Amino acid sequence: MKGKYFVTSESVGNGHPDKVCDQISDAVLDQVLKNDPKGRVACETFISTGLVIVGGEITTKTFIDVHNLVRRVLTDIGYNHQKYGFNCHTCSILNAINSQSPDIAQGVDTGGAGDQGIMYGYATDETKELMPLPITLAHKLVERVEKVRKSGQLDYLGPDCKSQVTIEYDDDKPVRLDAVVLACQHTEKILDKTGKKITKKARQEIIDTIAMPIVGKMADKKTKFYVNETGKFVVGGPQSDTGVTGRKIIVDTYGGIVPHGGGAFSGKDPTKVDRSATYMARYIAKNIVAAKLAKKCLIQLSYAIGYPEPISIMIDTCGTGLVSEQKLVSAVRKCFDLTPKGIIKALNLKKPCYEKTASYGHFGRGIFTWEKTDKIAALKKLV
Repeated sequence: MKGKYFVTSESVGNGHPDKVCDQISDAVLDQVLKNDPKGRVACETFISTGLVIVGGEITTKTFIDVHNLVRRVLTDIGYNHQKYGFNCHTCSILNAINSQSPDIAQGVDTGGAGDQGIMYGYATDETKELMPLPITLAHKLVERVEKVRKSGQLDYLGPDCKSQVTIEYDDDKPVRLDAVVLACQHTEKILDKTGKKITKKARQEIIDTIAMPIVGKMADKKTKFYVNETGKFVVGGPQSDTGVTGRKIIVDTYGGIVPHGGGAFSGKDPTKVDRSATYMARYIAKNIVAAKLAKKCLIQLSYAIGYPEPISIMIDTCGTGLVSEQKLVSAVRKCFDLTPKGIIKALNLKKPCYEKTASYGHFGRGIFTWEKTDKIAALKKLV
């Protein structure tokens, strides 16, 4: 886009109810893959006041102790005391898991996609992670909240939190930080005498300790900070809001910068292309941008259930490509195996790694195989 414009993205911390559910569902998946790499998992979690329900379709030869697994995840997050409104030691846990439909299995067993759908991948050179700046900063802010909370530096913080970042762009380049929004769960320790809002001291402490180490270099005198704008955030987490797996798909991807196919990720094994093919699309887009064949790259893949090859491939370099999109599509077809089996093999997706994806975004962190840039030379040669 030409001229000045603003882009906003949000993230949520690992104590947000929806993210709690994502982590539980992916912890179940990791446990299955650890002992049964051929297991099929489509796990969904629901959480509310004092209750966790784990359901879905799982076909595996291994045993999953769902109750202990749920309590372990909740403990790791920090919901291990009633002062935050949810206690892993006293909550009820319901296991409602059954097996995968044999009608779906017969198509997947032969190497076909586990579902139909469209999947998007994206990369941009505006950050070193090759991710959009607004979502990158939003993730880092909630990561910072967790670090500060668990270290005891700000001992009044609870597990639930949200962030939002607005960046001003000029001719497609990020030029300044316009606004930061932080909502941090806390104990009553930092409330003022009215009991209706946090003290000015606590507000400034949150800005100085959490926000500035992340966004300080981009902030200026006009940057606006909004901290717990309702006044207080004592009641949070599952006590205040129901959580469900798969409700933070924009947080999980690119912060709303580009389209989303609609499929959620967490709790799904890699035969489900709405997860694995989205990872592959990011892998391809990142390698195209890392190879400097484009400054931006958006990829769409589409699949039919039970059929192995993608039905279509679309690439859009947003006018920044050094070669035509048609040449890039041709190179991608030759350079990458886009069948479900090929994707799983190339990205080593049978390895347990998924619980880590369930917080702070599935993209932009080098700990995942789909963030590799090992196809640069091959792509350059082909185009």
